[in-house]
Amino acid sequence: MRHTTFRQRMAEEFGRVRAEMLAQDHVLSSLGGRTVDQALEAGMSTKEVWQAVCEAFEIPLERR
Repeated sequence: MRHTTFRQRMAEEFGRVRAEMLAQDHVLSSLGGRTVDQALEAGMSTKEVWQAVCEAFEIPLERR
């Protein structure tokens, strides 16, 4: 998944402002205790990060 697609999905799911805040501030244990932004900067794939977000926020399968 491209980075722009990932950001678009985040914005569609949470709204643009909340998506940005979550990416910067919300630490996910499934990402090694990192935020979304930190995980992406550390080289994790957008697909892996999106899956972690979906699990953490219980996003329905049809929107994953």
